[in-house]
Amino acid sequence: MLSEGIFYPYLVGSDVGCGMALFATNLSAAKSKPEKWAKKLNGLERPWDGDTAAWLQERWALDVFTASAGTIGLGNHFAELLRIKDVADEASFYPSGFDEKNLFLLVHSGSRGLGEMLLRSHVDLHRDGGLAAGSDEADRYLIRHDETMNWATANRGLIAHRVAEQLGGEYRLITDLAHNSITNVTINGKAAYLHRKGAAPSNQPLIVIPGSRGACSYLVKPTGDQSANLWSVAHGAGRKWNRSECEGRLRENYSADSMRKTRMGSYVICEDKDLLYEEAPQAYKDITGVIGDMVSFGLISVVAVFEPVLTYKVRQK
Repeated sequence: MLSEGIFYPYLVGSDVGCGMALFATNLSAAKSKPEKWAKKLNGLERPWDGDTAAWLQERWALDVFTASAGTIGLGNHFAELLRIKDVADEASFYPSGFDEKNLFLLVHSGSRGLGEMLLRSHVDLHRDGGLAAGSDEADRYLIRHDETMNWATANRGLIAHRVAEQLGGEYRLITDLAHNSITNVTINGKAAYLHRKGAAPSNQPLIVIPGSRGACSYLVKPTGDQSANLWSVAHGAGRKWNRSECEGRLRENYSADSMRKTRMGSYVICEDKDLLYEEAPQAYKDITGVIGDMVSFGLISVVAVFEPVLTYKVRQK
């Protein structure tokens, strides 16, 4: 959504800075051990035992909510190891230094309690009302918004660090894009605010768009003039079923244990049974259709297709 002279924090929601970060690793796809790793990976819902404050400060993030930094959170958030299924655009893939023989790591997480606190402080005073550009309240919100964005980026980086640390691998960032944010833009010579809620920014060279944990994910690049779609594309497949109806639809045919291995052969670490059903692949739209629609409208082209190897959701604390 675009607005001039005023912006609406309520539209962006509580998880400011939530986004997708894709990392290349040096873990061999051919030698991957997903079943063994599924037993080994642990603790991504608990505080990191390293110097969290230093990690945040080194990345220009506030050293607050340190117990939450490096944790994934619930809902549709995850950390997922991926292998390359297909390289569709070699001219874009290989010059970027990617190695299709190694695994990739996709992290979907956000600002945890920091974003919730930011929204709550606004709603307590203004409910769903907006803030006028240039007002003291607007300036204060935007400063805190940017601090929260930095914190969320640092959080995703620390999650990647923890996964690599446990598996004995190395990693490097490919792309990190937030899909919940407010951005200053200029449209036809006029200043405006672009609100994104669950929309990936398409003014970047590469975008990762995930499927569900039992479907492929896509690395894409924007094509054509992105102004008509406000420099934004879908950030994922999108839900087909409400969370409240998932267990009722699935329990009769699928036990919780059976859902910890997908039809693609990948493993899922999720010890919260309710969440296991709520985030089942069946609850999401077909990602191939979502990608196909955006390709047909000239918004993106596919660079590479990934398939899941291991998805981390949550252990029981």
